[in-house]
Amino acid sequence: MKKNIITAIIFLIIGLGIGWFIFNSKTTIDTKSERKILYYRNPMDPTQTSPTPKKAPDGMDYVPVYSDKETKSGEKKIAYYKDPMHPWYTSNKPGIAPDCGMELVPVYEGESDVRGIKIDPVVVQNIGVRVETAKKQKLQKIIRTTAKIDYDERKVTTVTTKIMGWVEKLYVDYTGQYVKKGQPLFEIYSPELVSTQEEYLQAIRYLKKVSQGSKEVLDGAQELVNSAKRRLFYWDISGKDINEIEKNNSPKKTLTIYSPVNGIVVEKMVYQGQQVMAGMDLYKIADLSVVWAMADIYQMDLPWIKLGQNVDLELSYLPGKEFQGKVTYIYPFLNEETKTVKIRTEVRNTSNYEFKPGMFATVKFVSPVSINAIVVPSQAIIRSGERNIAVISLGGGYFEPREVKLGVESEGLVQVLEGIHEGENIVVSSQFLIDSESNLKAAIQQMSGHAGMDMKKPMNESKKSKAEEMDHSKMNHEEMDHSKMNHEEMDHSKMNHEQTKSKKEKSETSSIIRKGVIDLKSIDKNKDGKVFQDQMDWNVISDKPGKCPICGMTLKESTLEEAKANLIKHGFKIK
Repeated sequence: MKKNIITAIIFLIIGLGIGWFIFNSKTTIDTKSERKILYYRNPMDPTQTSPTPKKAPDGMDYVPVYSDKETKSGEKKIAYYKDPMHPWYTSNKPGIAPDCGMELVPVYEGESDVRGIKIDPVVVQNIGVRVETAKKQKLQKIIRTTAKIDYDERKVTTVTTKIMGWVEKLYVDYTGQYVKKGQPLFEIYSPELVSTQEEYLQAIRYLKKVSQGSKEVLDGAQELVNSAKRRLFYWDISGKDINEIEKNNSPKKTLTIYSPVNGIVVEKMVYQGQQVMAGMDLYKIADLSVVWAMADIYQMDLPWIKLGQNVDLELSYLPGKEFQGKVTYIYPFLNEETKTVKIRTEVRNTSNYEFKPGMFATVKFVSPVSINAIVVPSQAIIRSGERNIAVISLGGGYFEPREVKLGVESEGLVQVLEGIHEGENIVVSSQFLIDSESNLKAAIQQMSGHAGMDMKKPMNESKKSKAEEMDHSKMNHEEMDHSKMNHEEMDHSKMNHEQTKSKKEKSETSSIIRKGVIDLKSIDKNKDGKVFQDQMDWNVISDKPGKCPICGMTLKESTLEEAKANLIKHGFKIK
């Protein structure tokens, strides 16, 4: 009995072990059989895909495509998806094309239509790649510059006197005083003016005396009165003062000069008791109700400036407050020193005269032309000097460097005329902001892992076989060993070349620094009677144009006589 029990227990343990083994194997098989589905496709037309299960037009079910199908069935791995009607539109996952509404078709690795270069996802993350979508929008050209506030030249008046005399009394006696038109400025005593008043009164008395005489005598007397009165008018004596002289029948010792305009006294050159001569400037009065903002614009921005264009102005001491102005004149010449053109903007001043001549304001010109263009961030463009390159993200870790043609640039965006379509993904990471041609090539080589890549062509156009790539890799390995051996010799040779070049340049530049007794005729080798002389270091003289090796300024053309005079003036000896 006891033996039977032991036998039963042994069989029970064996059975449990067999059952556990069978169950565990099934679970493992089931677990292994679970595979990730990438997408579904039409079994009769593999180019038709869908992210979800669906039926084909012939009624057949779409079949799933698994992530490990390449390793088990020998099928190629998908690189990315593209729009069948617009191949430039790509994506890293299946979906619907935005333009035509068709299903995106897969592009497989190793096929002839694969564009761009493959970057490992770890590398993409390490270099901080960021992507933005190219979009179409209206783009305005905005130019910001600084403008100097100045007087409106048409509203500046100088007050003078047409007679010699002495200032008896000043009514406006300080600079900055506001005056109105007709307001008295000063009183002047002039012997000539007093005698003219006497003549005027004598002419009036004579006219009254001959009022009963003949017409010829009456006309002559009237002409004497008119002549004397005209002389008073020509001397800026007001009609009110003339009537007062006539009414009182006696000359006035002093006569008052009045302001001809409204404005601010910006200059005062007269003092009480001062003798003034005819034509002397006594006051300068400016009307500040309208001022000019004089802005400097570079030549390349001139097409965006138009007469009558509205501009926005800001003053640094009034932050956040904007004023409006209008372009009234574009000056017809270029400043040779600054290489800019003056743009005159008229601004209506405030009641508190917040725009004061001599101030500087920030001016913003917004172009009246808006362009409905494809734009990308300016930082997305790699500017090499000769070419402009944008890096396109195709999806699936593929990137395509592409040459683009640029248009207007404004507010951190740049217009793309050729090379990029709306909806494409553009790399905007700061890693791709490279200025020089050498750095550009190095960056693209690091991305592609290929030293001889053509920026204008996709990588697949090289069409190298596997064997050629292996041979090339082996050759590069041998060349690296050889290069490693001669690296120090190349650096030493390069250093010697640069030192020789530097010594040659220094010798050429230092030869125009004249020492001792300077012989100008020997310097003038072409015998044209002219040399080029620095205006700070006067002993730097050359027979041809150039720059001073001491201060870096451009040498100025001078005759031999002018150069000689400059040397003598500054203590140099000449032959």
